[in-house]
Amino acid sequence: MEIDVEEFKKRFPALYRELAGKTSSLGVGGVRTSSAEAEKEASARNPTVIDYLRRCDTDEQGREVVEYLVSRGELSRDYAETLLSQLKEKGIRSFGSRKELGHYFREGF
Repeated sequence: MEIDVEEFKKRFPALYRELAGKTSSLGVGGVRTSSAEAEKEASARNPTVIDYLRRCDTDEQGREVVEYLVSRGELSRDYAETLLSQLKEKGIRSFGSRKELGHYFREGF
């Protein structure tokens, strides 16, 4: 499909300016001067054990998740025992409502 430049400019002014190189911008949400602070922020976006538990449907799935993370060394045995105790006493929904498939694409972390 061909379109006249003037027609394109009239119908899509912002896109025309961007393509013509007259404007190009990228919003910056913040600036970090400390690499330690930046690493902390980046790691906060990784799912936690609680995020994984909130994807479970049953208590058994929750136990499997906790044991798997312990076996990989991503979760201490002490913290795992605390989580398993809560799971046994209060159930899987005590960690929060279930995160549905695609949650991170819609909501982010």
